[in-house]
Amino acid sequence: MNQEKKDAVKALKISKGQIEAVIKMIEDGRYCVDISNQIIAAQSLLKKANLLILRQHLNHCVADALRNENGEEKIEEIIGILNKMGGK
Repeated sequence: MNQEKKDAVKALKISKGQIEAVIKMIEDGRYCVDISNQIIAAQSLLKKANLLILRQHLNHCVADALRNENGEEKIEEIIGILNKMGGK
Protein backbone atom coordinates (compact mmCIF):
# COMPACT_ATOMS: atom_id res chain seq x y z
CA MET A 1 0.00 0.00 0.00
CA ASN A 2 1.44 3.38 -0.98
CA GLN A 3 1.58 6.43 1.28
CA GLU A 4 -1.54 8.08 -0.15
CA LYS A 5 -3.61 4.99 0.60
CA LYS A 6 -2.09 4.68 4.09
CA ASP A 7 -2.96 8.31 4.81
CA ALA A 8 -6.47 7.81 3.44
CA VAL A 9 -7.05 4.78 5.68
CA LYS A 10 -5.80 6.76 8.67
CA ALA A 11 -8.20 9.64 7.91
CA LEU A 12 -11.08 7.20 7.43
CA LYS A 13 -10.38 5.46 10.74
CA ILE A 14 -10.33 8.80 12.54
CA SER A 15 -13.57 9.85 10.84
CA LYS A 16 -15.13 6.52 11.84
CA GLY A 17 -14.35 7.33 15.46
CA GLN A 18 -15.80 10.80 15.05
CA ILE A 19 -19.00 9.44 13.52
CA GLU A 20 -19.37 6.98 16.38
CA ALA A 21 -18.87 9.88 18.80
CA VAL A 22 -21.51 11.93 16.98
CA ILE A 23 -24.02 9.09 17.31
CA LYS A 24 -23.31 8.91 21.04
CA MET A 25 -23.64 12.69 21.35
CA ILE A 26 -27.08 12.53 19.72
CA GLU A 27 -28.16 9.62 21.91
CA ASP A 28 -26.95 11.50 24.99
CA GLY A 29 -28.89 14.60 24.02
CA ARG A 30 -25.83 16.83 23.62
CA TYR A 31 -26.03 20.39 22.35
CA CYS A 32 -26.92 20.51 18.64
CA VAL A 33 -24.19 22.98 17.68
CA ASP A 34 -21.54 20.74 19.24
CA ILE A 35 -22.93 17.79 17.28
CA SER A 36 -22.92 19.82 14.08
CA ASN A 37 -19.28 20.82 14.61
CA GLN A 38 -18.30 17.18 15.01
CA ILE A 39 -20.18 16.26 11.83
CA ILE A 40 -18.29 18.99 9.96
CA ALA A 41 -15.00 17.63 11.30
CA ALA A 42 -15.90 14.11 10.10
CA GLN A 43 -16.88 15.47 6.68
CA SER A 44 -13.51 17.21 6.40
CA LEU A 45 -11.69 13.96 7.08
CA LEU A 46 -13.82 12.11 4.53
CA LYS A 47 -13.02 14.80 1.96
CA LYS A 48 -9.31 14.51 2.79
CA ALA A 49 -9.43 10.72 2.37
CA ASN A 50 -11.22 11.07 -0.95
CA LEU A 51 -8.65 13.55 -2.25
CA LEU A 52 -5.81 11.23 -1.21
CA ILE A 53 -7.42 8.33 -3.07
CA LEU A 54 -7.96 10.51 -6.14
CA ARG A 55 -4.34 11.70 -6.00
CA GLN A 56 -3.20 8.07 -5.90
CA HIS A 57 -5.47 7.27 -8.83
CA LEU A 58 -4.12 10.18 -10.88
CA ASN A 59 -0.49 9.46 -10.05
CA HIS A 60 -0.71 5.76 -10.83
CA CYS A 61 -3.77 4.53 -12.74
CA VAL A 62 -4.35 7.58 -14.92
CA ALA A 63 -0.64 8.14 -15.56
CA ASP A 64 -0.23 4.50 -16.62
CA ALA A 65 -3.27 4.71 -18.89
CA LEU A 66 -1.96 7.88 -20.53
CA ARG A 67 1.43 6.26 -21.14
CA ASN A 68 -0.38 3.37 -22.82
CA GLU A 69 -2.49 5.77 -24.90
CA ASN A 70 -5.80 4.65 -23.41
CA GLY A 71 -6.27 7.36 -20.82
CA GLU A 72 -9.48 8.88 -22.15
CA GLU A 73 -11.69 6.55 -20.07
CA LYS A 74 -9.69 7.33 -16.91
CA ILE A 75 -9.99 11.05 -17.57
CA GLU A 76 -13.77 10.70 -17.98
CA GLU A 77 -13.90 8.83 -14.65
CA ILE A 78 -12.12 11.71 -12.94
CA ILE A 79 -14.44 14.25 -14.56
CA GLY A 80 -17.42 12.23 -13.29
CA ILE A 81 -16.00 12.23 -9.76
CA LEU A 82 -15.30 15.97 -9.89
CA ASN A 83 -18.88 16.59 -11.03
CA LYS A 84 -20.19 14.57 -8.09
CA MET A 85 -17.95 16.47 -5.68
CA GLY A 86 -19.24 19.76 -7.09
CA GLY A 87 -22.82 18.64 -6.52
CA LYS A 88 -23.72 18.59 -10.21
